[in-house]
Amino acid sequence: MPPFNLTSLMPATFILAGIPGMEKSHVWISIPFCSTYLAALLGNGVLLFVIRTERSLHQPMYLFLSMLAIADLMLSTTTVPRMLALFWFGAGEISFGACLTQMFFLHFSSSAESAILLAMAFDRFVAICYPLWYGAVLTPSAIVKMGLVALLRSFCIIFPCIFLLKRLPFCGHNVIPHTYCEHMGIAWLACADISVNVVYGLAVPFAAIVLDVVLIVVSYVLILLALFRLPPRTARHKAFNTCVSHVCVILLFYIPAFFTVLTHRFGREIPRHIHILLANLYVLFPPLLNPVVYGVRTQQIKEKVVKVFICPRSHCL
Repeated sequence: MPPFNLTSLMPATFILAGIPGMEKSHVWISIPFCSTYLAALLGNGVLLFVIRTERSLHQPMYLFLSMLAIADLMLSTTTVPRMLALFWFGAGEISFGACLTQMFFLHFSSSAESAILLAMAFDRFVAICYPLWYGAVLTPSAIVKMGLVALLRSFCIIFPCIFLLKRLPFCGHNVIPHTYCEHMGIAWLACADISVNVVYGLAVPFAAIVLDVVLIVVSYVLILLALFRLPPRTARHKAFNTCVSHVCVILLFYIPAFFTVLTHRFGREIPRHIHILLANLYVLFPPLLNPVVYGVRTQQIKEKVVKVFICPRSHCL
């Protein structure tokens, strides 16, 4: 008898089913999703353009903010265009390779964003706790290295997931009850033991993000202690204001991320359509709100946006 060939059980395509039970409402659901995505593209695009064109913003905090905007754009663009094609045209078919590619960039951008948020917390820690060392510690070379470490770490964490999925047989099961491809959503379709996928998919990325959160919390505990020691009230208020912006962005990213991961693994009693809707909001809301939070709460960015788009140099007094 010839050996059992698992590669013959690998599907050529997957079918993205959308939001289970709400198929008739896909077109209506697409309207706020599309509007949110376009607003996120505009907000992050404006942020990147202003930081790129204004030399006064070529500082570590704003360079990290640029990295965050790029990660946000990758997170939403990886998923939303395909999602809208599904909602508008019923284009749910996606090749096995394209599905793995989407899965990789989805988790890669999430992991990279977590690492960037940690770098931003470190930036605020040095700026407030050791201001005299700020220029010596956060040099352009150091910022580039931190960005590369974030990318390398994310790649090393997520890349094994591709091989963990390619080794699985699927026995003809190819319908994914979701609007995009993600690791465990694909793994659950396999007709084999997926214990390795469950353990790796939960333990490794989750542990990395939890480590980021712990280090961010430690940074902000030290920052708060340093803030209360600042003598001038105006200096304390300015430092506190920049930290509040960063904390808002952290909460916008981690709360939906943890909720989505935990409900997908353990929340079997939660209706499927609720989980899918929340997972979609996770890839839409942080990219939409991050530039709004920084644009509203950061005086330098507000001033430069007005200078570039509302009051050009030739017309400003």
